[in-house]
Amino acid sequence: QVQVVESGGGLVQAGGSLRLSCVASGSIFSIRTMGWYRQAPGKQRDLVAVVRSGGVTNYADSVKGRFTISRDTAKNTVYLQMDSLIPEDTAVYYCNVEHRSYIGVYIDYWGQGTQVTVSS
Repeated sequence: QVQVVESGGGLVQAGGSLRLSCVASGSIFSIRTMGWYRQAPGKQRDLVAVVRSGGVTNYADSVKGRFTISRDTAKNTVYLQMDSLIPEDTAVYYCNVEHRSYIGVYIDYWGQGTQVTVSS
């Protein structure tokens, strides 16, 4: 009942910037947490940044000071502003949405991912 769609990935040179967007749609009752995860070839899917309802955020140490997560609650949208990109940021970036149903059940929904490639 909930769909999650990411956009904004692409190819950029080191030092450049990208802005990722993620929109949740469908039978939305409420969303507690929205976040971004990434997975590079041969590695686990790791947390990049998360924002909870109320605005509390968490960032991976590797992106602190370079990435900024923000949320538009009314539009069920989360953004990831990525500045000062380095080749180590190359990965598929996935959006995660923690949705609370009308009956109080929490379910995680994932987007299909968007590729970010940073060249040297």
